[in-house]
Amino acid sequence: MQGSLISIVLPVHNQGDHICCLVESYRAALAAQVVIPFEIVLVTNACTDSSPQMCQALAARYGDVKAVDISQGGWGRSVRVGLKSATGDLLCYTNSARTSPDVLIAAIKFAISNPNSVIKANRKIRDNWRRRLGSLIYNLECRAFFDLPTWDINGTPKIFPRSFDKLLELQRDDDVIDAEFSAICRRAPYQVLEVPVVSTKRHGGNSTTNYRSAFKMYWGAFKLWISMQQQPSR
Repeated sequence: MQGSLISIVLPVHNQGDHICCLVESYRAALAAQVVIPFEIVLVTNACTDSSPQMCQALAARYGDVKAVDISQGGWGRSVRVGLKSATGDLLCYTNSARTSPDVLIAAIKFAISNPNSVIKANRKIRDNWRRRLGSLIYNLECRAFFDLPTWDINGTPKIFPRSFDKLLELQRDDDVIDAEFSAICRRAPYQVLEVPVVSTKRHGGNSTTNYRSAFKMYWGAFKLWISMQQQPSR
């Protein structure tokens, strides 16, 4: 992929306590270990802390960093806005609160070595048994609805070539965008390769996952399945 550019989309929500250090660590690792140029697209969404100002300052300081601020929240909305702002031939989005530089680099190197595939993380550890159980139920639901061969639907990083243009037509604004992503890969079909990820420790900030949000994901996956049944296969 000589001459290509990789765009890394990072949704940011109230992460002012660590976003600068995180971006600095990403830039250092990318510059030292990745053979193609990169850009980092920071998407601050519905923040009530200093995250937007910090991300704008990073963009002003570094030519390979972009900052986009949106007033509405939502993981899916932030991913979609970031992908629209990205200019790379290889596109990546990941959870900036949980992805270490080592994990990001490993996934990118795997993507560069497999240019005609989608690369996604498969996390092996969760925070506690409630999260593990909730994740298992959601994954079983999505595997049944969308006939998926992969696990850890929400696992990031996710990386794909721009030529996989159906993945640029994502529509969900919420957490169900990852299920939509996987369902599109299955329908296209795009080959998906999984990279095992051992650690998911948060860099900082607070998780927005709770019982209410988990139920919304279960219900959202069901509604996504209904809507995709009504769409013609392409």
